[in-house]
Amino acid sequence: MKTVRQGKIGYLQPAWAGDGIAAGFTTRNGGTSRPPFNSLNLGFHTGDQQAVVEANRGTLARAFDLPPHLLLTVQQVHGSEILVIDQPNPDFSHYQRVECDAIILNQPGVMAGILVADCYPVVLYDPDGPAAGVVHVGWRGAAAGLIGRTVQAMREMFGSRPERLCAAIGPGVGGHGYEVDRPVREAFRAGAGGWEQIARETSLGHWLLDLRLGCQLQLEAAGVSTARIDTVTECTCCHRETFYSYRRDQGRTGRQMGFVLLPGK
Repeated sequence: MKTVRQGKIGYLQPAWAGDGIAAGFTTRNGGTSRPPFNSLNLGFHTGDQQAVVEANRGTLARAFDLPPHLLLTVQQVHGSEILVIDQPNPDFSHYQRVECDAIILNQPGVMAGILVADCYPVVLYDPDGPAAGVVHVGWRGAAAGLIGRTVQAMREMFGSRPERLCAAIGPGVGGHGYEVDRPVREAFRAGAGGWEQIARETSLGHWLLDLRLGCQLQLEAAGVSTARIDTVTECTCCHRETFYSYRRDQGRTGRQMGFVLLPGK
């Protein structure tokens, strides 16, 4: 995945993006937040000043020639609800109070984003719709099979064919440093499954969990072609100069974003 410059920011762009479809993953650089949120913190409720976060979000939106009120984010709650945007709306800022962890849309000129700082942002794009989606994948979302649910929702709402979807897995905490315990294992066993493929036991009742691989496997299980999946391989926890990390910074940190913007008509 290559780094692309857009306006005042740089972001990681999937190989399938461009030519009208804007999609990718921001880094922590290019904004105005002061430490420990320096500098392109896009997340409210982090302890950063709201006016500064609003300015950073405006910087992102304007880099793609959008007014800030057409940047759509939600109140993420580590659940499995999906917001569907299938009608025009003059202002999407009020959706920040909607509790859900995935967004699918077929509306042009709207940037949908998922905020993360160790969880995985997953972006979906249907070139035939066009339609798109963004998914917030922590261990709860992965255990609930949220990626597969989102692909299915795109099929039901927009007629998207999974084998035609393009996908991108953004930066998150690497499996080498993400230790979890028994309740996480039980959630996977009761939910989406696949635990033995993505977890390695390190001591009694403790495992290292590879959520990046989990995202890949869930995309493939949902029918997305491996050849159409692009992945950021860097770990958020290991790359302090590039990414925010909730674990590394003990909760006092900002949020980067996985985003998608369908071309205007």
